[in-house]
Amino acid sequence: MIWRRISTPGALFWWGLLAVTWLLSQYSFALYKAFDARWIIRFPAGWQVDFEGWISAFMRWLLEDATFGLFTFRDLTRFISGLIEIPYDAARALLADGFISGLGSNAVEIAPPLSWLAVTALMVMLARYAKDWTLAALVGACFAYLAVFGQWQSAMVTLASVVIAVPIGVLGGLALGIACYRAPWFERALRPVLDLMQTVPIFAYLVPILFLFGFGPVSALVATVIYAMPPMVRVATVALQTVPPEVVEAGHMAGCTRRQMMWKVLVPSAGPTLMVGVNQVIMLSLNMVIIASMIGAGGLGFDVLSALRSLDIGGGIEAGLAIVVIAIALDRVSQAFATRLPDAVPAQGAGPLQRHPYLVAAALIVAGTYLAGLAIPFVQDYPERLTLTTSAFWEDAMRWINVTFFDTLDAIKSFFLTWLLLPVKRFFTGIPWAWGIVAAALAAGRIGGWKLGLMAGIMTALIACVGLWNEAMTTVYLCGVSVLIAYAIGVPLGIWAGQRARAHAWVGAFIDTLQTLPSFVYLIPVVMLFRVGEFSAMIAVVLYALAPAVRYAAHGVRSVDPQMIEAGLVAGCTPRQLLWRIKLPLAAPSLLLGLNQTIMLALSMLVITALVGTRDLGQEVYIALTKANTGQGIVAGVAVAFIAIIADRIISAMARRSKERLGLT
Repeated sequence: MIWRRISTPGALFWWGLLAVTWLLSQYSFALYKAFDARWIIRFPAGWQVDFEGWISAFMRWLLEDATFGLFTFRDLTRFISGLIEIPYDAARALLADGFISGLGSNAVEIAPPLSWLAVTALMVMLARYAKDWTLAALVGACFAYLAVFGQWQSAMVTLASVVIAVPIGVLGGLALGIACYRAPWFERALRPVLDLMQTVPIFAYLVPILFLFGFGPVSALVATVIYAMPPMVRVATVALQTVPPEVVEAGHMAGCTRRQMMWKVLVPSAGPTLMVGVNQVIMLSLNMVIIASMIGAGGLGFDVLSALRSLDIGGGIEAGLAIVVIAIALDRVSQAFATRLPDAVPAQGAGPLQRHPYLVAAALIVAGTYLAGLAIPFVQDYPERLTLTTSAFWEDAMRWINVTFFDTLDAIKSFFLTWLLLPVKRFFTGIPWAWGIVAAALAAGRIGGWKLGLMAGIMTALIACVGLWNEAMTTVYLCGVSVLIAYAIGVPLGIWAGQRARAHAWVGAFIDTLQTLPSFVYLIPVVMLFRVGEFSAMIAVVLYALAPAVRYAAHGVRSVDPQMIEAGLVAGCTPRQLLWRIKLPLAAPSLLLGLNQTIMLALSMLVITALVGTRDLGQEVYIALTKANTGQGIVAGVAVAFIAIIADRIISAMARRSKERLGLT
C-alpha cells in the first residue's frame, strides 16, 4: 500500500525534484571549485539589474524636481503632513500634553489634558454603552492599570496616535471598499495592491515614508494607516457584497436613490461585519506602535524599543504589557460594538438627557474632573509616589531562570541548532540560484498550473537578478522552519480545542493573549534566555505566527457537518477514525488557510531576525532604514513580497483542489 502511494506519477515527481535539489545543494560548492564557475553559487554581478539605484534616483527626482505646475511634490507631501498633524496635535494635547500657547520658555498652559480619572471614566462609560457592566469593569481595570503602574503618559501618547490613525484607516478603507463594490474592475485592479501592502514587511513602509514625510509622528501615522487599512478594504467589500438581496430589493421598492441605497440600506445592513474590519484596524495600529516609534512616534512603542536596545527586560515588559492592556480594552469594546443592537427610539418630546444620556454624562465627567483637578491634584494626575512597578520582579525572574536552567536552555538551543536549523539552512543556502528558479517554477506549476509556475519563475528570477538570492534563501529557511514548528504545535492544539468546549475557551484565551502582544515584546525575554541568534528569532516568530494555525484548525473541526459525523458513527468509526477519516479531510480547506496565514505572519516578523543578527531580507530592510537608503529598502521589501505571494498562491491552489475533491465548489 505504501509503495503504491509513493510510486504514483505525482509522488515520483516530488521525490525526483527533492532529490535533484538536495544533490545540487550539497555539491554546488564542489561544482564551483571543479569548473571554476562562481556563477553557479552567486548571480554574476555584471548581470545584476540596478533597481536599487533606479528607485533611489526616482525618489530624489520626486522630492527635488517633480512639480505639478502650481506646486511641487514636496509641497504636496508637506501639505498632507500638515493636514494630519492638526488633528494629531489636538488629540495629543487633549490626552497627554495639554493645550499650550507659545514656544520654549514662553510657553503657557491654557488648559491641562484630560485627567486620568476622566479618561478612565469615559472609557468605562463607552464600554457600558457597547455592552454591559462586566465589560465596563474590565476596561476600567485596564486603564487604571496604566495609571497605577506609571505608564499613563506614554500610554496617552500612543492612544492619541491610535485615535487619529484608526478613523483615517476605517474611513479610507470603507471608501475604497464602496468603490470596489460599485466597480468590479476597480476591485480586480486594487487586489494586487492590497496583496502587496499586506505582504511587504512593515519596515519597508518606513523607508520611503521617512524619505517623503521626514522624521516625526506624522510619518509614523502614515505608515500605520498604510499597514492597517487593507483589512478594512477587504472586509468592507465582502460585507457590502453579502448584504441579503431581499434587503437591497426592499430599498429599491422604497424608492431609494443610489446614495440613499448605500448609506441608508447597505452600510447599516453590513454594520456588524464592518465592525470586524474596525477591530482589525485597531489591533494592527497597536501592533505598529513599536515599529513606528523608530521614526518618531514616541509613546509606549518608544519605551519598548529603548528597553530592547538596552536589554532592560523589566522596563520592556512593563511597557509591552501596557500596550497589551490598551489592546485588550479596545479589542473588547470594538467587538462589543460589532454585536450591539440599535438603541430604542426615545419618546417624542424627550429632553436631551433622555435622548443622549451618555453624551450628557460624558460632558459632566469632563467638566467635573477639570474643575476638581484645579483644587485636588490627585484628580488630575495619579500621584507618582503611589505608582507600582514590576520591573525588579521581571529582572529577578529572568536572572533566576538563567542561573537555574542555563544548562537545560543551552541544551535545547544546541539541539535545535544542530539537528534542525543548521541542516535546513545549509540545504536552502546551498541551492544554486539557476536551479532554484527552475525548481520554484516546476513546483508551483505542478500545483497551480503553468500560469502560477511562470509567475513563480519570474519572481524568483527577479530576486536573483538584484543580488538577494542568499538573503532570500535565508529568509525562506528561517520562516519555513518557524512555520513548520508553529503549525506542528498549532494544529493539534486547534483540533483539541475544536472538539472540547472547555479546551476551546482556554486555548482561545491563550491565543488572544498572543495576538494582542506586540511582536517586539516577544524578543525581550527570548533574547534574555537564549541570547541573540537565529534560535531566538525562530522562537519569537513561532510565538507570533502560532495563532492562525490554532484558530483555523479549531474552526475547521468545529464546522464539520454534524450529519457527516453521525454517518461515521453509524458506520462504526472509532473516535480516531472519525478524526482522521472524516473531520480532518473535511477541515482541509480551513487547515490550509491557517497555513497561509501562519506563513504571512512569519514573513511579517522578519524585522525580528534583523535585530538579532540574522543575515536575511529583514536585515536588508533594517539596514536601509538606518541609512535612509530608499532603493535598498524597497527592493528588499518587494523581494519578501514576492516570496509571500508565491506561497500564498501555491497554498490557495492547494485549498482550491482540496475543495474540488470534497465537492465544495
